[in-house]
Amino acid sequence: MATKIGIDISLRNFSARRTNKSGNVQCFTVVKCSTSSLVERPWKPFDARLVLEDGSVWKAKSFGSSGTKVGEVVFNTSLTGYQEIITDPSYANQFVLMTCPQIGNTGINLDDEESKQCHPGGMIIRSLSISTSNWRAIGNISDYLTANNMMGIYDVDTRAITRRLRQDGSLKGVLSTESSKTNEELVEMALTFSINGVDSISGVSCTAPYEWVDETGSEWEFSNKGADDKSFDVVAYDFGIKHNILRRLASYGCKITVVPSTWPASETLKMKPDGVLFSNGPGDPSAVPYAVEIVKELLGKVPVFGICMGHQLLGQALGGKTFKMKFGHHGGNHPVRNLQNGSVEISAQNHNYAVDPTSLPEGIEVTHVNLNDGSCAGLAFPALSVMSLQYHPEASPGPHDSDLVFGKFIHLMEQGKTNA
Repeated sequence: MATKIGIDISLRNFSARRTNKSGNVQCFTVVKCSTSSLVERPWKPFDARLVLEDGSVWKAKSFGSSGTKVGEVVFNTSLTGYQEIITDPSYANQFVLMTCPQIGNTGINLDDEESKQCHPGGMIIRSLSISTSNWRAIGNISDYLTANNMMGIYDVDTRAITRRLRQDGSLKGVLSTESSKTNEELVEMALTFSINGVDSISGVSCTAPYEWVDETGSEWEFSNKGADDKSFDVVAYDFGIKHNILRRLASYGCKITVVPSTWPASETLKMKPDGVLFSNGPGDPSAVPYAVEIVKELLGKVPVFGICMGHQLLGQALGGKTFKMKFGHHGGNHPVRNLQNGSVEISAQNHNYAVDPTSLPEGIEVTHVNLNDGSCAGLAFPALSVMSLQYHPEASPGPHDSDLVFGKFIHLMEQGKTNA
């Protein structure tokens, strides 16, 4: 609600005379205004706080839903695609800080959703656009967050917070619009929260198998690699899968059955798929040993492709270890070197955990390396028809450099059919 302020000015008219240098008399009237009224402030007052586990308090203004929520604060360096980001299930239990200074100018539309709801606990931005201007937009981001029970704050120093996250690592925090809660109470909430060792996948996975039929729309098709006939049967494990991963697979000629994260490997093998996809997803891969066991049971029996969380689960199933990164990779502008052909891809990434390449057994090939920090960004194990990427080849949001990896998965399945 806009804050009202009172103004009291007296209204009085009087006449005055003066003589100028030439001796002419000039008359004029002085008008003083006097009124008593209430007017609206043209700005929104600070009504929210971000409190971090280190005790720092950041005053802010709220948009979206209200209340108090706790999560892990991460920063995303994408310049566009905020709608794809906030509907990415991999952001469950996190607050996303956008380093791009203004958010909201392109509004919200139904085509750019990566799932049917918002998954982050909150959004942290510098400037909330005062207008929405896009021919596809059907609403604004504030109303969209409210409808999805997601909090947002703005008019906060996102550069300072980002520098703190880069220096200290990802920090737990609390967003609150409730003035009744003290800063000390909110700090305690942040300190008691953790995503390490917590199964975040089960909260975002589907509950029953379903068929995916939608391809990439013709207006968005950029690679012309699609096939008219569905010639490959793929089972996709939903650890928090994004819609555009499924669309790209369908465009490459795959008939896809999406299954829950707990779907038994034996049931998958009964479906006789040509390949299995292990999708992206949120949280700690070491907290879902059941998923690792499913992956182990499928290795060597069918070609497999892991993306993000799926890549990490494959790393563990192959005998390697995963670890939590200092502040993770989140954004649509991360350079990756493809060690197989020497090219550099600009990639879309979103993960806080990584595979330790030194822990992998002999015979497993590191195929991609992140050029920012040298971390493992892709694996291959030809003996078991395994391939994986740590980042998002569907590029939603992000550049299309990595889309050809879907073609490699097709080739892997073709080889599997030939050798069957």
